[in-house]
Amino acid sequence: MSQGRWPPLREELRGVEPYGAPQLSREQAPVQLNVNENPYGPSPACAADIARAVGEAAASLNRYPDRELVALREALAAYLNRSGGSGITSDMVWAANGSNEVMLQLLQAFGGPGRVALSFAPTYSMYPEYARDTVTGWIVGHREQDFSLDLDHARALVAERRPSVVLLPSPNNPTGTALPHEAVGALCEAVEDGLVVIDEAYGEFRRAGTPSALELLPSYRNLVVTRTMSKAFALAGARLGYLAADPAICDAVRVVRLPYHVSAVTQATALAALDHADELLARVDDLRAERDRTVEWLRAQGLSVADSDANFVLFGSFADRHAVWGALLDRGVLIRETGPSGWLRVSVGTPSEMRSFRTALTEVLGTVSTKEGP
Repeated sequence: MSQGRWPPLREELRGVEPYGAPQLSREQAPVQLNVNENPYGPSPACAADIARAVGEAAASLNRYPDRELVALREALAAYLNRSGGSGITSDMVWAANGSNEVMLQLLQAFGGPGRVALSFAPTYSMYPEYARDTVTGWIVGHREQDFSLDLDHARALVAERRPSVVLLPSPNNPTGTALPHEAVGALCEAVEDGLVVIDEAYGEFRRAGTPSALELLPSYRNLVVTRTMSKAFALAGARLGYLAADPAICDAVRVVRLPYHVSAVTQATALAALDHADELLARVDDLRAERDRTVEWLRAQGLSVADSDANFVLFGSFADRHAVWGALLDRGVLIRETGPSGWLRVSVGTPSEMRSFRTALTEVLGTVSTKEGP
């Protein structure tokens, strides 16, 4: 037997910790505001319809599910045409197990050895992992101090590195910043031989007047817009993400998808939830209002706060953000230590959870030297 290193893992993966936010029990952290979940679960009526649909699917679990997701893609297209899009048809939609798998499939199809993916920091921390896992080169540019995108810098980097895929969340995670149409269009025009993927995982939470990139699909054949049912639809546990794009892009992604990759149970769950879209999305308005109150309150405490179109708020800056994070956890409130140095991110929870957050942070601000010096 070879005496080489065991197991025979790819060298670039040795010593790497799996991705994941801290996962604690409710006893350890009664108020959990760290992973941008929707705090409002499906209603009893919605849950009952999901259970009924899953029960019907269970009767045929001896058979493989619809591998082309025909009914689900039709329902998702209809929903997107009410959520910022128009003229989207089922052949322009693809779905997978969370938008994470959608992104991975895009890089499997359009990335790979000899190709590069590009984003602009701060950005979603999983993007470089998608690139690594698909042996795609990873390039990261920078955002401005207000977390907006400098289009001159973006165009120059695209011209220099010629990425096959540009990945940009809008609203951005972890900052909550949305991209204007001008920026999306400029990137689509600059990336002549690749894709521009606008990750709208938090798209339903955008403020009034903030557009969706879905509006631009008729204008740019290299534009991909991704969404998820984890956030606004309160289905993080179901794992269903999807994209809208030119049919040729969807067909290309189908080449790399695993057979029967979305289970019959997941498809049934998603279809039942889409039947309750209006009810589930009504809670989005409550979360938007709570988010805006949180932004105002944090600023009133003298903190810097990024404008947010998402269901979370990035705030700072702190000389030792880990100390602040730990002090909040000591008080039973779990938030996320992520983003630029000195900043923290809090998910928007119920009014009761946000009161607990404000109480805990008030105590921390009063007892810990937190702000960074000039």
